[in-house]
Amino acid sequence: MAENFQLQGRHGKSRVRVSRVWRRPAAAGGDVIVEWNVAVSIVSDCLPSYTSSDNSAIVATDSIKNTVYVKAKECTEVVSMEEFAVILGRHFTSLYPQVSEATVTIVERPWERVTVDGKPHSHGFKVGVEKHSTEVIVKKSGSLRINSGIQGYSLLKTTQSGFEGFVTDRYRLLPDTRERIVATEVTAWWRYPFEHVSQLPSKPFCFTQRYQDVKKVLAETFFGPPDVGVYSPSVQNTLYLMAKEVLTRFPDISSVQLRMPNLHFLPVNLGSKEAPLVKVKLPLL
Repeated sequence: MAENFQLQGRHGKSRVRVSRVWRRPAAAGGDVIVEWNVAVSIVSDCLPSYTSSDNSAIVATDSIKNTVYVKAKECTEVVSMEEFAVILGRHFTSLYPQVSEATVTIVERPWERVTVDGKPHSHGFKVGVEKHSTEVIVKKSGSLRINSGIQGYSLLKTTQSGFEGFVTDRYRLLPDTRERIVATEVTAWWRYPFEHVSQLPSKPFCFTQRYQDVKKVLAETFFGPPDVGVYSPSVQNTLYLMAKEVLTRFPDISSVQLRMPNLHFLPVNLGSKEAPLVKVKLPLL
């Protein structure tokens, strides 16, 4: 009986740490530095390397790693991580005939410019917390998919949050409340509408600025106005409103996904217990 196999060869290189500095005078905003953790996965017609030990179609991990470094050096102007991922994807799918698709994933370490005496420093940076990430898929046909996101974005408010009216059964211990601390760590992914490399704007689309814009809208929706805030009946409802606001504010984002686990700050019921009186005997002077 004949056996039918459908095989796809995929290989690549991950954990390629690349840093790039663009030197600029203080008058132009100062130096720009990025630190990226890059992973490249390519789909190629390399079946003989599996079936007959013929590696002639394999692009070695060493070549992939060095390509990342070379392409970063060739970027003489500041580029976003999304733009850099597209550059890498187009390179691998155009240079190698056997490569039909390239997936480039980048996570950026958040180096932020420091402020000294109220002024942005020209070449001083500190590490932030939340991380910008992207996944770009480029096919030989020019088909394109760009997803970007944020990881580790921690948000907390001390009031204006509750949770009530949920299922009551014999397992429930949690009481209804309209007053609690609400905290979460946001992981967000959003998709840009560009479906072909030809649809990319001739003038570079500022993906980095859009990342900052989305982060700002997520926080503004979570917290509400600075003086009065906004009431959150549940993390689920707040998540929905945050995602809805992103799609409403930015037509160039076609979809968004949010993951927001509830980081609990639970009150301790001390009952009628009181702290004991502590007496301290001081030495006579």
